Amino acid sequence: MQRHYYISDNLKDLERVEDELEAQGIDHEQIHVLSERDADVEHYHLHDVSSVMKRDMVHSGMVGVGIGIALAALVMLVAWFSGWTGTAAGWIPFIFLAIALFGFSVWEGSLFGIQTPNAVVKRFQRTLEEGKHVFFVDVKPTQEAILASVVSHHPMLRTAGTGQATPDWAEGLQHRLHQWRKMM
Repeated sequence: MQRHYYISDNLKDLERVEDELEAQGIDHEQIHVLSERDADVEHYHLHDVSSVMKRDMVHSGMVGVGIGIALAALVMLVAWFSGWTGTAAGWIPFIFLAIALFGFSVWEGSLFGIQTPNAVVKRFQRTLEEGKHVFFVDVKPTQEAILASVVSHHPMLRTAGTGQATPDWAEGLQHRLHQWRKMM
């Protein structure tokens, strides 16, 4: 999937674009609006970017997972190679220490991420500060023509480049969760 970015200062026009894309078969979960005016985005029923996703918490948390796995493995290997597991306490203290180090690393990584803006937010920081909105759509190769056709009818949208999209499996999961919430 490919992500296409557009910039606009007109939320009403973005609402029309979103409706047209959805009518052409692009899922609601593939369309997002990044803005500093979240209340206005919600007023127009646009699919906004959640506040958690505006921060780098997920990426930094994953870095914390990697560091935590490395530290936990190091504790287990040192305990095993040094023969400390042959004592009366056995593996239990080292397993608890490994779990604690893993949890602490994930927690620290996430805390660091809360303080850091997401890469997409950083990329468009000046645009957002000017009061404009970033409209982005994740499309499959078969949907490229649909997006191009709809966008061509809206001259207010300014193309702002492309990027890596949400993985297919994650978008599918979001779509199923959205359908489940609608059923409830």
